[in-house]
This record gives sequence, C-alpha cells and structure tokens, in this order.
Amino acid sequence: MTTADGSSQIHRKILGSFASLGGVLVIGTGGYWLLGGKQNSLLDCFYMTMITISTIGFSEVVDLSGEPYGRLFTVFIALSGIGTFAYLLSNFTASVVEGELNEVFRRRKMDKIIEKMSDHFIVCGIVGVGAHIIGELQATRREFVVVDTDRTRIEGVLRDFPGHVFIEGDATDDDVQIRAGVERARGLFAATGEDNQNLVITLTSKQLNPKVKVVARCREPRNVGKMKKAGADDVVETGFIGGLRMASVMIRPTVVSFLDVMLRDDMKLRVEDLVVPEWLVGCPLSDLQLAKYPGILLLAVRKGNEWLYNPARSYCVNEGDILVFMTGPEERGKLEKLFTSKG
Repeated sequence: MTTADGSSQIHRKILGSFASLGGVLVIGTGGYWLLGGKQNSLLDCFYMTMITISTIGFSEVVDLSGEPYGRLFTVFIALSGIGTFAYLLSNFTASVVEGELNEVFRRRKMDKIIEKMSDHFIVCGIVGVGAHIIGELQATRREFVVVDTDRTRIEGVLRDFPGHVFIEGDATDDDVQIRAGVERARGLFAATGEDNQNLVITLTSKQLNPKVKVVARCREPRNVGKMKKAGADDVVETGFIGGLRMASVMIRPTVVSFLDVMLRDDMKLRVEDLVVPEWLVGCPLSDLQLAKYPGILLLAVRKGNEWLYNPARSYCVNEGDILVFMTGPEERGKLEKLFTSKG
C-alpha cells in the first residue's frame, strides 16, 4: 500500500515533469528562432517545437534544409521532449492508479476492522447531532462505525477522530447496515436530519437484528409514535431536549455548570449503568469491594420500575437489578471486567 510520503513524491515528480517540459519548450522555441536566422515568429518556433516533441510529423515550419546543426538540434529536442512527455504521462498515470488503489486498500482495511467488531455502535448520519454522538462515544472509549452518504462530511468530522472506520453509503440500505455489522452491534443511532430516513433506518435495523437497540432522532413531535412503531427503543425529540436545556441554564445554572464540567473534565466522568451479573445475585453490594476503586461512585439501584438512591452496602442484589455509577472510562472498564471475571 502506497504511503502518504509516496503520494507526495509522485506529486513532486509530476511538478518536476511539467517544469522539464516547459524547459524543453523554451529551449526548442529559442533554438529554432536562432537557427532560422530570427526570420520566423516565436509562435512558429513554438509550433515547430511542439510538433517535434509530440511526434505529429507535420512539415517543418522552420526551414532547416542544409542546416546539419539544425537537424541535430531537432533530434535533441525530439528525444528530450518525447522522454519528458513519457515521464510526465507515467507519473500522472501512477498518481491516478495510486489514488484508486489507496481507496481500495483503505476500504478493505476498514471492512476487515468492522468484521472483527462486535457489541459496537453504528452512527447513521454525521452532521450536527451525529458529530456529538461520535464525540461522546470517543470520550467514553466505545467502538463505533460511522455511516453517511457524503464522503466529504465524513472526512471533515473524522479529522478530529483519527483511526475510526466509516462507510460511505445509504444507511436505509440493508447491505450497508450489514457491512456496518448491525447483526453484531449493541446499538444503532438513527441520527440523520430527516425523520423519514431515520424511520426507515430504524425499520431496516430491526429487521436485520431485532435485538439491536435503536435510538432515533426526531425533529417533528408527530413522528415520535411512528418511529416507536417502526421499532425504535428510544426516540429523542431534539427540539424538546433543546428547550429543556435552555430552561435549565436559566433556572438552575449551577447544576448545568456542574454537569458541563463533569462531561468536559479530563477524567471524562459519566453516569453509567451495568446489569447485575449472576454471581452477585443474592449477595450484598459490599461484595463488589468498591472501596478499591476510588474513581467509582455508586449512585442508585434500579429495581424494575423503582429506584433506590444511595443504596447501603448491605443491600442484597436481586436478579435484573441495574446499578448506576458515576465513573470514568478506565474505571468503567475495570468494573466491567469485575462483573464478567467471577462466576
């Protein structure tokens, strides 16, 4: 696979070829003008040079009969010009082929990465809301695949998230979602700017994988019910959320400031939830030994539709309980490992 340095080298060769060709044209034009006794115009001399190096073979514009040095000069210009033309053409062809090969190799590399993914997230739609979703997934160290129809938009946003994979295509297409690994994904975000597209994306993903969790973006309140009927597990009405945010900034600015600092702090603290593992059922929370993890704060336990806030460490966990923590991505990883390491 050609590297970026190799690409720059080919571009430099192309520029050098143009410079060499320009040099041959200047030397040829000036030489024919002098050999013709300055009787011909510079345009005629330039034309003579061009038909010589391009091997067109029209009749000589500059009369060189009886001029052996002129014939030798023509041979020199022909060899130099033809060689320069060939060199320019080969470098230009290499540049085109390299770009195509780079794209093929890049696509194959991404497809192989996606094939190895499981329990990842798919973000359909990268403009606006989609970019913020990607930022959050990146901050919390979760794997994701981006799907969008506009390659320019994808590359523009992913400059801030190097190394991540994307698919240029229509997320409403079954084949595109299959390529994104929807059958192995944990969740999918239908985050395009069009409600109709998000509805079809939701319907498609649920047909391909009924277990995948789908969160759909909705702009019009009247479409919320349709998206839920299409299979969306949650529908986020962006206008409603925006209104709540504006009201909160006005009436509880300190709380909003706290949440903003928490989200933007270097520790990247988040409120996370984990389903209780089988080995913990019937055991007290103290068995988790959370004191070993200073970066983890247990906030609540969800018991069905009920909530137990700031639970005592003596609380015995029930099957199906969900624990809610405040933690960072590294500590969350340790907690997930703890949940899966015992049995």
